[in-house]
Amino acid sequence: MSVLKSFFDLANKILPSKVAYAHCDIPCGIYDPHLAQLSAHTVIRMDMLISQLKVPPDNAKPEELNDYHHKLVRYTETKEKHAELCKQEVRIIWGDYFKPEHLQKFPELHDLVWKIMKLGSKVKQEINMPASEELLDNVNKFAEIFWKTKGVETVKVKAFYSTEHDIVLPKV
Repeated sequence: MSVLKSFFDLANKILPSKVAYAHCDIPCGIYDPHLAQLSAHTVIRMDMLISQLKVPPDNAKPEELNDYHHKLVRYTETKEKHAELCKQEVRIIWGDYFKPEHLQKFPELHDLVWKIMKLGSKVKQEINMPASEELLDNVNKFAEIFWKTKGVETVKVKAFYSTEHDIVLPKV
């Protein structure tokens, strides 16, 4: 075992490896805005759940207070994680997939991505249903542009999620 370790240590000194980062500097060619859309729906759903929470009365039992605080923290944490995931997925497609010819055909793309980034931050900072819905609307526009660059028609349908908002899908 130590001979094998010594061999690999020597090999690493002679030919040191570089750290690889993804997604996706290979490039793999696998891009899809669906995860950004799903994340935006999750942000909306968490806003819904937070707004449905009943603030316990002043004379509430400790268990009631704990339950309320626990749910509020979990919903908020999930909302923030998914807002960041939405931003991350859009950044990846924007930075790794889109080419100058796409930007010429869709000059609004830079502003759209900027708006998604700003809205993603806003929905992390606030419980703000209109901003969350605007985030989803803009991510859906982003998805439409993405699929158009691939020559794929899209369809906007009411998602089967409890958000009851639209999602843009490739038409198959």
